[in-house]
Amino acid sequence: MQLQVALDVLDLPSALTLANQVSEHVDILELGTPLVKSAGIAAVSAIKAAHPDKLVFADLKTADAGELEAGLAFEAGADLVTVMGTVDDDTIRGAVAAGRKYGKQVVADMIGVVDGRVARIREVAKLGVSFVEIHAGLDEQARPGYSIQQLLEDGRLAGVPFSIAGGVKVDTIGAVREAGAVVAVAGGAIYNATDPGAAAAELKKHATR
Repeated sequence: MQLQVALDVLDLPSALTLANQVSEHVDILELGTPLVKSAGIAAVSAIKAAHPDKLVFADLKTADAGELEAGLAFEAGADLVTVMGTVDDDTIRGAVAAGRKYGKQVVADMIGVVDGRVARIREVAKLGVSFVEIHAGLDEQARPGYSIQQLLEDGRLAGVPFSIAGGVKVDTIGAVREAGAVVAVAGGAIYNATDPGAAAAELKKHATR
């Protein structure tokens, strides 16, 4: 299972600093949506130039013009981009077409899909995405009683390649691995740590046992 770090900061210098701290221990560097909106698509190029040996994930959360937006990210150096799993199927197909053109990967982000999530995961998987990100956003995670377990159960039931984002930390990453995820996405467990590099190293150890 690969480990992805969400660089959920708002400016490029902070993103570069965080990437430098953790890159040794992660497989994928994700530019969070707020970072892309704040710093622009050029931030993708900057992170890729600084870490050419890492996969760079542009979390665009595209909702329309899939081929156009994915193409912009791929031209900037992204290896993976996200398209929303809730959108029109043709938007997803467009993003996938751009992925094929550039030899890169498209991920369908299932944030906001709760009812019928397993069925929708199976549907978007047939549209050609590389894998599906089963994702609980920060607002959902902040609700009383939130648990990562439903994400894991949906991943097991769907039977397609998936990643998990939303509450991945040292005490849950083992369960993410055991559920069969291809990627575990960690955000706050790394960037809120006193030593992000050490936190990433500990997560990587649990991800690859």
